[in-house]
Amino acid sequence: MKLKEMVLANRSYRGYDHSVKFSKEQLAELVDLARFCPSSVNMQPLRFKLVWEEAEVARLQKETHWAKGLPELQLPHPGKEPTAFIVICQDDRISENLNRFQRDVGIVAQTMLLGAVEAGFGGIMIGNFAAGSVRETLALDEHLHPLLIVAFGKPDEEIILTEVGEDGRTGYYRDDQDRHYVPKRKLEDLII
Repeated sequence: MKLKEMVLANRSYRGYDHSVKFSKEQLAELVDLARFCPSSVNMQPLRFKLVWEEAEVARLQKETHWAKGLPELQLPHPGKEPTAFIVICQDDRISENLNRFQRDVGIVAQTMLLGAVEAGFGGIMIGNFAAGSVRETLALDEHLHPLLIVAFGKPDEEIILTEVGEDGRTGYYRDDQDRHYVPKRKLEDLII
């Protein structure tokens, strides 16, 4: 699969085939990709909590909030939750500045998601959670600060990319068949 095909397949999935599980080893392979990513000043302060056991996945799922743009829906739908998570944390023993490495967080999250796509899976970045509550739920040490949660699973929903219409709206939406539409701006509208 070429890079553009992988980028197009890497959607923010909010529905998964719950019968297809992730293993600790598969998650570790994704972190192995992430560890080779660039890091600001090469400090490498990020640490990764792997969550694949069913009970822990369920506990963490309750800590996440999905699809803020569709508040009328419960997403993921019951029975369509992800089967694994990687919680990207920062170790404050390396750096206490939790804002400085946000670029690193984005780089490693995208790299792991592309790795998941290559393996036939998908995922979504989740930033809507209470870090203290996630730390407590996962019994993380005090020096570890959850910055981003990445969910993984076998996608089980249809996502359709469309062009932004004349009204300029970029909000995603679903039709009556639960297909998820994501408007994207035209290339010529992006280049300065």
